Amino acid sequence: MTAESPVLAALAGLGLGLSLIIAIGAQNAFVLRQGLRRERVLLVVVICALSDLVLIVAGTAGAGALFSLVPWLVDVVRWVGFVFLLVYGALAARRAWRPATLEAADAPRAPASALAVAGTTLALTWLNPHVYLDTVVLLGSVASTHGAARWWFAAGAGLGSVLWFSALGAGARLLAPVFARPVAWRVLDAIIAVVMVVIAVSLVLPVLLSH
Repeated sequence: MTAESPVLAALAGLGLGLSLIIAIGAQNAFVLRQGLRRERVLLVVVICALSDLVLIVAGTAGAGALFSLVPWLVDVVRWVGFVFLLVYGALAARRAWRPATLEAADAPRAPASALAVAGTTLALTWLNPHVYLDTVVLLGSVASTHGAARWWFAAGAGLGSVLWFSALGAGARLLAPVFARPVAWRVLDAIIAVVMVVIAVSLVLPVLLSH
């Protein structure tokens, strides 16, 4: 059997990684908002990218089997993530509902602390079971089919995460003129609130329907 080309494996990983990550979700919505506010963007991008890299490596190394052996871990993450996303969604809805709390993208204000931003980023990343399913389970499973080239596949998937989060965080400033108006922030926060609630419900709906 001919060994697979590392380049082809890396391109396959890049394609699958991007297809999984480029979607409206809790993590992407937060990165977009921080990019628009120009607040701790590098910190957010680094945390998101490194988290994905860690999970992709874990999945490629075979850690996905852990969720099969200890299924209750998924349930723990599922319900904690459900509560967190509902709270975050409620805060976004409150910002959209009360114009007085809104600020234009270039308005002077005290930025959130690095610790607070890092905590929110980590929570939105690690308390979402979909992240584990996409990176550890799905990417890990597909990587295993590439045999000796599986780490090239993982490298491609990891590159996709780095490129996407960097582009999302840095590219958001191109939309700054639009978000110079408070009404634009109201619309964005309303969308974020809906996304958070929908994702929260989608986490627990399968469990509720199975009972």
